[in-house]
Amino acid sequence: MNRRENQGSMEKGAALQRRRLVVACASAWLLVAPGAAVLAQDASGQSPSTQAQPNQAQSGQATQQPKNTKPQSKAEKQKKVEASQLGAVVVNGISNSIQSALDTKQNSDDIVEAISAEDIGKLPDVSIADSLARLPGLATQRVDGQASAISIRGLSPDFAGTTLNGREQATIGENRGVEYDQYPSELINGATVYKTPDASVIGQGLAGTVDLQTINPLDLSKRTMVFNLRGEHDSDGNLNPGTGTGTTGHRASFSYIDQFFDHTFGVAIGFAQLDQPIQEKQYQAWWWGADNGSAGMDQNWGARTMPGMPDNVNAQQGMQLRAQSQDEKRNGLMAVLEWAPNETYYSKLDMYYSTFNKSEFTNGLQWSSSPYGQPYDNLSYANVGTSPGSPLPIVTSGTMLGLAPIMQNEYTKEHDKLYSIGWNNKLYLGDWTTSLDLSSSSARVKLHDAYLFTGLANGGLANVGFNTPTGEGYPDFSPNVNFADPSSVVFTDPDNYGYNGREEFDRQDDRIDAFRLQASRTLDWWIFSSMDLGFDYSDRTKTKHADVDFAWLNGNGDTDGTYQYGYSAPINPAFLYNPTSLGYGGIPGIINYNVLGAMYSQFYLTPENGAGDWSRNYTIEEKVPLAYAKFNIDTDVAGIPVRGNMGVQFVHTDQSSTALQTNGDTLVGQINGGTSYNNVLPSLNLVAKLSDTQYLRFGLAKTMTRGRIDDEKVSSSAGVSKITDGPQAGQVVWSGSGGNPLLKPYVAVGTDISWEKYFGKASYVSVAVFRKNLLNYIYNKTILNYDFSHYINNTPTLTPTSNYGAFTLPENGTGGSMDGLELAGSFEGGLLAEALEGFGIQANYSLTNSTIPTSSISAIPGGPKTLPGLSHKVGNITLYYERNGFSARIAQRYRSSFTGEAVALFDQLGYTKILANRQTDLQLEYDFSQGPMNGLSILLQVNNLFNSPDETVQYATLANNVPMTMPLEYDTWGRTVLLGFSYKL
Repeated sequence: MNRRENQGSMEKGAALQRRRLVVACASAWLLVAPGAAVLAQDASGQSPSTQAQPNQAQSGQATQQPKNTKPQSKAEKQKKVEASQLGAVVVNGISNSIQSALDTKQNSDDIVEAISAEDIGKLPDVSIADSLARLPGLATQRVDGQASAISIRGLSPDFAGTTLNGREQATIGENRGVEYDQYPSELINGATVYKTPDASVIGQGLAGTVDLQTINPLDLSKRTMVFNLRGEHDSDGNLNPGTGTGTTGHRASFSYIDQFFDHTFGVAIGFAQLDQPIQEKQYQAWWWGADNGSAGMDQNWGARTMPGMPDNVNAQQGMQLRAQSQDEKRNGLMAVLEWAPNETYYSKLDMYYSTFNKSEFTNGLQWSSSPYGQPYDNLSYANVGTSPGSPLPIVTSGTMLGLAPIMQNEYTKEHDKLYSIGWNNKLYLGDWTTSLDLSSSSARVKLHDAYLFTGLANGGLANVGFNTPTGEGYPDFSPNVNFADPSSVVFTDPDNYGYNGREEFDRQDDRIDAFRLQASRTLDWWIFSSMDLGFDYSDRTKTKHADVDFAWLNGNGDTDGTYQYGYSAPINPAFLYNPTSLGYGGIPGIINYNVLGAMYSQFYLTPENGAGDWSRNYTIEEKVPLAYAKFNIDTDVAGIPVRGNMGVQFVHTDQSSTALQTNGDTLVGQINGGTSYNNVLPSLNLVAKLSDTQYLRFGLAKTMTRGRIDDEKVSSSAGVSKITDGPQAGQVVWSGSGGNPLLKPYVAVGTDISWEKYFGKASYVSVAVFRKNLLNYIYNKTILNYDFSHYINNTPTLTPTSNYGAFTLPENGTGGSMDGLELAGSFEGGLLAEALEGFGIQANYSLTNSTIPTSSISAIPGGPKTLPGLSHKVGNITLYYERNGFSARIAQRYRSSFTGEAVALFDQLGYTKILANRQTDLQLEYDFSQGPMNGLSILLQVNNLFNSPDETVQYATLANNVPMTMPLEYDTWGRTVLLGFSYKL
């Protein structure tokens, strides 16, 4: 048996062992269940009446926490449903969504935020991420112009836990953060965000936990069907014609909910389809610096003097202008089976499945305008104009002479599959409630990426006039050549990269298998009303595999093995499309062609996995048994009702990693590593009811979040390179990086205080303060005198000056803190005056500060002094109106700037500041409530109404070590317009 077969056999054996364990637990529990039900019936002397399980989300309890009381009888359930529907006649749509969310917040024993669907299959926003980002203390990070990841209280998405119906979810990324655009908003009925930990909540994050919830069919009194259809249009136009992308798409969904067998068996099925175009205009400055003078690279770094460039001015050293077109297709399916045959037994099976396909075409023009090396020795400047700047004037206009342009055309195809299934069973035995929950979640990703280079024929150079902004906006370039002319553009290696193109295939699998047992009992002892005792076991395995090929032009080295720099060939006309538009940057168009067609016809491919590529092939497994105890509090203190809970989790983590072992670039075997550790996490939540509508909340807890999954890998890579500038110029040094399978988690102790006042039907105000003290922290540590003697030099032409160099890996540190203030409120205009009936406003504002351990703060100017991804200010405001069937809503969210790491030229660590962002969305709707069109709604939505950009600035230093801040990136996606209808039966 070879190595791969042996590894596959071991993985299959482990999976079979997990399945046997789950089946054994389920079998044992189900053998007990029927007998227990009979015993309960015999003890009472009566047959249990039919009933339906209460909706836990509506009652303020998360789906994580089984109810201790028996289910309601059928009559009680029917009465509750009818009362709820009667109220819905008065308060519907936006107001109903707010009221339902406030009910969850008010009734919870923990400090939570909540969102609720306006109706079946209709959350208040296009995506679940957009809706979550409007909650107090939450912000979104945009990916491809769409809300995707969620930041809670200023911490990056890595610190947030996400569950679906109380179960931890596998992810398509290399880390733990969930990409929420994978979950159609039409299939999500609501969400609860836990800001304080609860001992019975599994999968918690250091910043908080988001629990997404699907509908319970027995909560409705009758059969319901809903159809949604919306057309979609992107205002940016088709930037890459011929690629199969466009500017129009659609969203469609269907939901069916029904009840059978005297309302004891419920079925809910939902399907949602997304066909979405995304057109993106990208511009990025590579880096900034002074070429000439006392602050210049010529006098400080030994670069050549740039002809025509004034001394001591700050100039752009390269740029890329790209147009990206995407076509995203997602199909999501949700199904729920709910069975409540009697007062003793309850069962719910829920499933979610989605496929996500993305085709991405990125065509761009780029060049280096720095003074370093071929093919830039002929570059010079003329007619240079500057604008005032600090610490130096900024070059904003002029002409670049003798520029060597590089065109890169890239094709990316991604196919994702997400699958989640859970089966929950409950037995109600007098004062006891027992439950068994079995679940499995998996995510599979397949990625294919390919790109090719083109340049001007015969090694041609270009003269380009330029006007570049010092702030917001795109540049304006005016070249003297036509980059869209097939007779002037050829396949070549214009920058002497050493290859003509590249192709990569990535595969990733993430799977979480889990089971959970819980026993709950009502109590009448001291201050406690009930207790929950539970055990959860999860086994998570994440596997990453990457293969890289280089593309070489036919005829260039395929016969004698000798690669020729400057070798070129024309593009086969059969593969040409209409030109890509870069008009927003002053360039009418560049060459556009079928990348895969050309690659497989005009090029040959060779496997080129190097040490850095092999290091991306790894498996990480985390086995986590968890035991918890929670005691629910219900008492009086000085005549004030106090409720809440206190509990503790004991968490054992056994993490291990397997990776490929290399000798230089040669694969020689496997390496293994890992560790295990224990964490005890106590928690306390108290709610004092100061009046019927006024609450004071307190939370105190110890929390943990494991580090990035890809940081736990055992693999590493290293190599040698020659320093070209500075005091060590000419030396050949080692450098490398890798993961750390011995990593321990982030651990913090947090304190929360919140005051809330509720009034009206959908109105409230709240003030909250919090503080988290970090006991354990993870940061990237660089060991400057690391011994590389056990590595093989993969560049024989370079002999290292020493076996010692710099090695970077994630390490544990201590210290750090964060604290914040959150203000939130919702107000109905009708409370002020009858003329304002139907008007309303929601608003929230958060201030967050943090410090991190001094050991993790870089000495580079501009280095972050706060936790990664922290935005100091986050705010949301929504104005709405709904009356007589018409509703309108305009909402804006704001996130202040934050700092992230970036790798600058020559692999130097730099920092990029993501600037503040505001996005405004608009929604108009009319609902028909009478006549033949009863149940029909017409909907218009405009996302990103003012086409807000994503902007970054660069923190770096000039050659004389003087710090500077310069604009780096500017991207826009246009506005998205959706028009359609919803029909409810």
